[in-house]
Amino acid sequence: MKRKILVFLSICAFSLTCASVALAASPEVNVYSARHYEIDEVLYNNFTKETGIKVNVISGNAPELVERIKREGERSPADLFMTVDGGVLNSAKVAGILQPTSSPVIDAAVPAHLKDKDGYWVGLTTRARIIVYSKERVKPEQLSTYEDLADPKWKGKITVRSSAAMYDQSLLATLIALDGEDKAFEWARGIVNNLARAPQGNDRDQAKAIAAGISDVCLMNTYYIGQMLNSKDPEEVKAAEKVSIFFPNQKTTGTHLNISGAGLVKNSPNKENAIKLVEFLLDLPQQRLLSSANYEYPVNPAAETAPLLKSWGTDFKTQMLDFAIYGENNIKAIQVFNKGGWK
Repeated sequence: MKRKILVFLSICAFSLTCASVALAASPEVNVYSARHYEIDEVLYNNFTKETGIKVNVISGNAPELVERIKREGERSPADLFMTVDGGVLNSAKVAGILQPTSSPVIDAAVPAHLKDKDGYWVGLTTRARIIVYSKERVKPEQLSTYEDLADPKWKGKITVRSSAAMYDQSLLATLIALDGEDKAFEWARGIVNNLARAPQGNDRDQAKAIAAGISDVCLMNTYYIGQMLNSKDPEEVKAAEKVSIFFPNQKTTGTHLNISGAGLVKNSPNKENAIKLVEFLLDLPQQRLLSSANYEYPVNPAAETAPLLKSWGTDFKTQMLDFAIYGENNIKAIQVFNKGGWK
């Protein structure tokens, strides 16, 4: 009887050892991501095929993911934090959930102004927040700057998202940095006075409002127009075909640019795998795929930009501000929105 027990225990121990070896032989990387695009899953699958490293994704909105990582502390399984706004990336850095990283591959692939100066995060793609206008009712020569949209000549002709949208919060944060808080307030109040309807919907809904004749101009991220023009929904395609894009502030401070990026989590249990994934996403084939499939601008200057983006022009002047400003001025931006009545 004792011998049977010993044999049984030996088999159990052997099984546990085999299981441990199997687990050790299955490399992985855990991504907490606020990016919600189909192309990301394709890229992760490509990474796994090339490296054998499995990518596990936890999706959510950025503030919730930051809080989750903070709450999990040293036991957090998170390796990479990904999000779609420079201010949020800076907030994650300030919150102490990221660690600096250094990689010759990353350093060579990303220009200095598209990554954190202290190495806490790196850009993966960029997107411009541009003016979208009706091809039928607006001529491009009528457009000039973000600030000009506050002029009474646009009264009843503008649609926008809610002030809760981080893309517009970051835009206003940069206007505060460039024009001062008083002028930024006048801009926000001027936009409110020129609205065709109360703020609502997402970026796509603003283009649809123009197509429906509700408004003449709106603010959108470039990649949304690309997605709509190539949508499986014929109504989205039809709406996108009725609008065109304009890069504002070309003679002044430049068009507002935002970033999609990743930061290495402070207590990453799979640090090397996480760095490998970032390096992979910055490689030319993946950068081209991000651009052609999601209509984002690649951060790697050697990567080819999607033909649609090329047709709009890729040499437009952009705001040359530290992305940290987006986060530093975020609270002020929200206060300005509230004070100006932008709901």
